Amino acid sequence: MILIRKSIYIHLLLLLFLSVSCHQKQQEPPMTPWGGEEENVAASDFDLEQIVNNGELIALTLTGPETYYDYRGKHLGTEYMLCQRFANKIGVSLRVDVCRDSTEMLRRLKDGEADLILFRNGQQSKQLAWKIGADKPELTKALKEWYRPQLLAEVKKEEDYLLSSRSVKRRVFSPMLNAKGGVISHYDAYFQQYCRQIRWDWRLMAAQCYQESTFDPQARSWAGACGLMQIMPATADHLGLARSDMFNPEKSIAAAAKLIGELNRSFSDIRNQQERIKFILAAYNGGAFHVRDAMALARKNGRDPQRWADVSHYILLLAQPEYYNDPVVKYGYMRGSETAGYVDKIMQRWNGYRGVKSPSLGGLSSTPQRATHEKKKYKI
Repeated sequence: MILIRKSIYIHLLLLLFLSVSCHQKQQEPPMTPWGGEEENVAASDFDLEQIVNNGELIALTLTGPETYYDYRGKHLGTEYMLCQRFANKIGVSLRVDVCRDSTEMLRRLKDGEADLILFRNGQQSKQLAWKIGADKPELTKALKEWYRPQLLAEVKKEEDYLLSSRSVKRRVFSPMLNAKGGVISHYDAYFQQYCRQIRWDWRLMAAQCYQESTFDPQARSWAGACGLMQIMPATADHLGLARSDMFNPEKSIAAAAKLIGELNRSFSDIRNQQERIKFILAAYNGGAFHVRDAMALARKNGRDPQRWADVSHYILLLAQPEYYNDPVVKYGYMRGSETAGYVDKIMQRWNGYRGVKSPSLGGLSSTPQRATHEKKKYKI
């Protein structure tokens, strides 16, 4: 009888030990693969402190002149530039995701995929029009304390300066060094040498060079474009042009010839060579993707996507929401008047260098008013 009771007692002690042991294991915090405790921070807890610790502020927006757009490889837009200032203030980088519409932005903000939405701010507004996640009171407080209405005017003034010719540091030289002798510039031999390789009229590249830098090899833009042909640093890397050589006249011209050759192949579907020249120049200035967007709009609206006069019409219209938000447009807003004017001026100067009277450029215009008129004419 005593042995039976002792056995039962030992059995009960064993069960008690196992129960305590299991309870302790359940209370142990989960371990990460690196051996530390797993930090489980819910999206709803990701406020200012976590943003700063993470080092990144994530904003959602729509493409547009007042919000966010690409300009020759750099990002601009009043709301973007304003948000960049705030990101600098709190010491983090800014990441901007472009959405198709406001529904997508609101859904992603609600799901914790971003910290705020950059809406367009009205010209007379005294407050930020941005929408911040409801779970981010500290971020909201920081923004309210930082923002002052004068900032909007400051950013707009800065943007206007960056988009003006005043932001390009260059000396202005004559567009023709010796008209009687047929000498355009000090760099004619380089134009001739490298244009032969791509079957491009050297006088056309000279006209383009004058438009880019007015023949100043030390020209530099705020966006980082350098040298005679205003090559961007990232483009220089792609072309194999050392950044230390970006102000070298010969190497700048050689790199530009290589880029023109690439664009010529990229637009090989433009069968007419004279038409293709204008597409190549437009892509050099405004980016091939934007040119393709304009071609898609021309095709959609029954115009000829291989005729510059038709496509330049949509290059201009890409500055209007009705067009840069069109489903066939993949790369959004574009400052089309600059690109259309760029092509126009180079073609006119090229004709002057060749001694050819400038003909009508098939309806090419660098003014938005022309685009509005054409819209009515073609009932788009």
